[in-house]
Amino acid sequence: MKPNGEEPVLLAELKPGRPQRYDWKSSCETWSVAFSPDGAWFAWSQGHCVVKLIPWPLEEAELSCKTSERKNRGSKAEARSRGVAKEKTLECGQIVWGLAFSAWPAAEAGETDPACALGLPCLILATGLNDGQIKVWEVQTGHLLFSLLGHQDVVRDLSFAPNGSPILVSASRDKTLRVWDLSRDGRQVQVLSGHVQWVYCCSISPDCSMLCSAAGEKSALLWSMRSYTLIRRLEGHQSSVVSCDFSPDSALLVTASYDACVIMWDPYTGEQLRTLRHVPLHSAVDYSSEVHTSSLRSVCFSPEGLYLATVADDRTRDGHVQFWTAPRVLSSLKHLCRKALRTFLTTYQVLALPIPRKLKEFLTYRTF
Repeated sequence: MKPNGEEPVLLAELKPGRPQRYDWKSSCETWSVAFSPDGAWFAWSQGHCVVKLIPWPLEEAELSCKTSERKNRGSKAEARSRGVAKEKTLECGQIVWGLAFSAWPAAEAGETDPACALGLPCLILATGLNDGQIKVWEVQTGHLLFSLLGHQDVVRDLSFAPNGSPILVSASRDKTLRVWDLSRDGRQVQVLSGHVQWVYCCSISPDCSMLCSAAGEKSALLWSMRSYTLIRRLEGHQSSVVSCDFSPDSALLVTASYDACVIMWDPYTGEQLRTLRHVPLHSAVDYSSEVHTSSLRSVCFSPEGLYLATVADDRTRDGHVQFWTAPRVLSSLKHLCRKALRTFLTTYQVLALPIPRKLKEFLTYRTF
């Protein structure tokens, strides 16, 4: 979607700093990228078993990812709390498939946790690796905090509980999801089984009540994060479901499939609310000479919940990362009120309110 007819503008491009090696499978492919919750860091699995941690925003309009250090243009408060932010390279030893940031709680008096300064929370990054390991790093120092063992195959995706708790969920090609508690030395607390194909994606709802997983099957699975039991199967796609994401207020869930469709669900009732079809990019944006296959790879909500972004398999696997302008709009007051209400009200609680039907339909996203 483009505001006022504006075309998207390419802001910057990152390129791997090492030459592509054709003798090694997946050597130069970017499998995952992530922004930290505070917006101060960008993580990029740039191939060659390396993750780059880059201070955000970028200082240069065009960037080719040289190994030089760049200063962060954050606030003075951020500079004081984090020190001078410098680009870091994490040598993971295996191809990196999944990335996830989270805040690590501040150390309290009497604790000897070396990861964080006393009284100051720090940022951690979990990396899912080709051999089934999960390595968790402290961002500011680049120190390895945990190596989590349990998966028997590639760890394809990772999701931290958004409320800042040290709970991490991992999705793997071994057809399981695993729940880890980093506050208990990375102890594995649950294994979720139910998929019959590789698990590609996992997403915890912002209210931390639900977990959705996609595993290359025609249905996605919805789990309870309280009891770690299966709530329901979401059926409706005509091909493999490969990605899922919750809206910021937890009221909506979207799934993306190889059938080139995105389905918007009410996670509380399992009802399909909308079906959106991915369309090829405008020629001014998609400058590749290849045929656009439209197979969707990923979907996510924008932070305010007004937009969806989709990724299609329409470019070569060259390891490049591009940054584009996003629509510059202000959320309507109606949307902000709905978002605030839905943060703590389930669909069933909204339907039980003594309010007009049209208002209920708006609050439950039956109308937009």
